[in-house]
Amino acid sequence: MSTDRSGTAAVPRALRGMAAVVLDTDGVITDSARVHAAAWKTAFDGFLHDRGPGEQRPFDVRDDYLRYVDGKSRLDGAAAFLRARGLRPTDAEIQSVAARKERLFTEHLRAEGVDAYPGTVRLLRTLRAAGIPLAAASASRHAGELLEQAGVRDLFDTLVDGTEAARLHLPGKPDPALFLEATRRLGVPADRAAVIEDALAGVEAGRRGGFGLVVGVDRADSPDTRAALLKHGADLVVADLAELLVSED
Repeated sequence: MSTDRSGTAAVPRALRGMAAVVLDTDGVITDSARVHAAAWKTAFDGFLHDRGPGEQRPFDVRDDYLRYVDGKSRLDGAAAFLRARGLRPTDAEIQSVAARKERLFTEHLRAEGVDAYPGTVRLLRTLRAAGIPLAAASASRHAGELLEQAGVRDLFDTLVDGTEAARLHLPGKPDPALFLEATRRLGVPADRAAVIEDALAGVEAGRRGGFGLVVGVDRADSPDTRAALLKHGADLVVADLAELLVSED
């Protein structure tokens, strides 16, 4: 970790000028995005098969996950994907698919847990040492549990999760309400805060919210995904948050 001349930790170059940083949870802080995607695949593919074997292509854990469900609430994600397949699901069907996905995800979480990405932990510790307030913001009701399991909950000054979003009646991404609530709690205006997201809906929310910097995370390091994140509002895209620490001086 580099320090400035006063002996305090230096803020990474890309984040200089930012008075706070807000991070999404799944796929940014913890490796839980892959678990979410796998649970969605089982739930969606089962539903599509029941509607008519062979009539619908299966759920793609990368492209469909990123495009339709990543960063959204379970009900919004289920509805978006099924409607994108040309279906007209009832509210009961949407709730059923979302509930099955929730059961599958919870079973995996309880059995195996999740880890935090080492590069993200390094960045978080650097920012905390530099005195930068940090918030985690996620549509998932499991966000707090995920952060606790990964051993990083204490690195954040505040958490706005799916339970809080429901309590406060916050609209889901790409609406920026979740992120704006996080910066409100930190006491920092959006234009002086950075958002770090891996979801298209999330980077779009950061852009709509007028945040000073929107960082996209593409774990697959795919040119197509990078282009999509930039198109939806990311100022820069990295494959791992450790990349932000490479040029600190």
